[in-house]
Amino acid sequence: MEQLSFLNPSSQDYLIEQFSSDALCSDIERKMLESRYAPLLEVTDRFDRRSVSYQLSKNEILHSWLKYKEGFSADLVQLLLHEMGAHPGDLVMDPFMGSGTTALVCQMQGINSIGYDVMPIADVSLKAKAACMEYDLPELRAMLEELKSLHMPDSYSLKTPCIPITQDAYPEYNERYLQFIEDWRIHCIYSENAKNLLRLCILNSLEPCSYTVKSGQYLGWDSRSPKVIHANELRAAKGKKPLSAKTVRSNILDSRDTVLLELSHVIHDLEVIQHSSQTHEKAQITYKQNSVLFELPRLPDNILKGVITSPPYCNRYDYTRTYALELVYLGLDNDSIKQLRQDLLSCTVESRSKLEQLKLFYTKIGQIDRFHTIHQTLCSNPAFCEVLDALHKREQHGDLNNSGIVRMVEGYFTELAFIYAELFRVCKKGAMVAFVNDNVRYGGEVIPVDFLSCSLAEQFGFTVKKVYCLKQKKGNSSQQMAKFGRVALRKSITIWVKA
Repeated sequence: MEQLSFLNPSSQDYLIEQFSSDALCSDIERKMLESRYAPLLEVTDRFDRRSVSYQLSKNEILHSWLKYKEGFSADLVQLLLHEMGAHPGDLVMDPFMGSGTTALVCQMQGINSIGYDVMPIADVSLKAKAACMEYDLPELRAMLEELKSLHMPDSYSLKTPCIPITQDAYPEYNERYLQFIEDWRIHCIYSENAKNLLRLCILNSLEPCSYTVKSGQYLGWDSRSPKVIHANELRAAKGKKPLSAKTVRSNILDSRDTVLLELSHVIHDLEVIQHSSQTHEKAQITYKQNSVLFELPRLPDNILKGVITSPPYCNRYDYTRTYALELVYLGLDNDSIKQLRQDLLSCTVESRSKLEQLKLFYTKIGQIDRFHTIHQTLCSNPAFCEVLDALHKREQHGDLNNSGIVRMVEGYFTELAFIYAELFRVCKKGAMVAFVNDNVRYGGEVIPVDFLSCSLAEQFGFTVKKVYCLKQKKGNSSQQMAKFGRVALRKSITIWVKA
């Protein structure tokens, strides 16, 4: 296995000299964090933004089955498993399972895994991928041939469900066919594994068959969509300029052809996997669709060999909006999606504090003292307090474009603190924990998510081993750069060890 190579002393170029634009707020504690962890910062050229995102996985067998842009690559997981010294029979956790890459790479190496995710998309994806050696290939080929000969009657009038933010997302034919194929999937005679695999193929077909594209905090819309056309008609009636013309893709794909192509693709992958000479070790994947915040505290002490994960970033991205098409297809209504938004780690301006919910939960499981210890530890962290003070000052100064940013950042680190503390408890001695995360900037205030997380991890007992830094630096929003100038931000993988 190839080791990471490092490019120090260039790591000095990745440190922040001034965290507060125009020195409006104190940044003493954040500078102290930079000084403390700078010797552990190592810039590597063995992974880049593609390996800590979906990009490297999108062309890989099995790992490309879910177009989950927030995932990381199988190569990165393999590298980190090697670094932690994980062997068959060990137990590794991914608290934010996403598309299941960590669990699947572990399974291929005979390593047991455990993880959680609140997004129902993860459940479909993980079940489909984990069954890769169990599929009956003749059954899948028969299903594909039947689907090829299956045509939607002209009289079929049902349409795939929608909520306000997905209204008019598909051309009329696609809107009907997606419901037609789902009705057929539910009632067909094939096995549950085959049905779930088809469900994943339909999920992957939704976006290219729609007028939408995942665009950061929301869905981007094509100007050809009825929604945009209607909005422009209303704007014209009021004497306003039309919305900027946008084409999300040159052709909105036919849903029938796209589903068939997706299913053909995964069947081909399965043929390669099942007929390869590679031996796949037996390993157990334990997964539950729930928040890690309310599952991790129930686990016994000292069971994990390590952790590899990438939590939602503190960047205001709303996964319930960007994945709205998929969530609605899976049966969630508007209220369910709003609740899911609150169940996610606090990463949007709409997130509400989970502190009282956590307090009630820890009381219920008889661990209220542990709750108070974790919360008091967080509140005693000087850099955390400095960040909140700075954001409050920026809000009063009119530098934040949304008042929910302060609550979001406070909730984000509060929830991560509980996760860090519980991970220390459930890790074995010598266990390694790897977190992929981005630093962020709001209202001219840089928040060093990586180093602040390291300081919290140390407070809970971990030893910080390394902070691997990508060569590519992250930019800022155009609004912030216009007002405060550009400050390059790190994208890091923090490595902690339970000594």
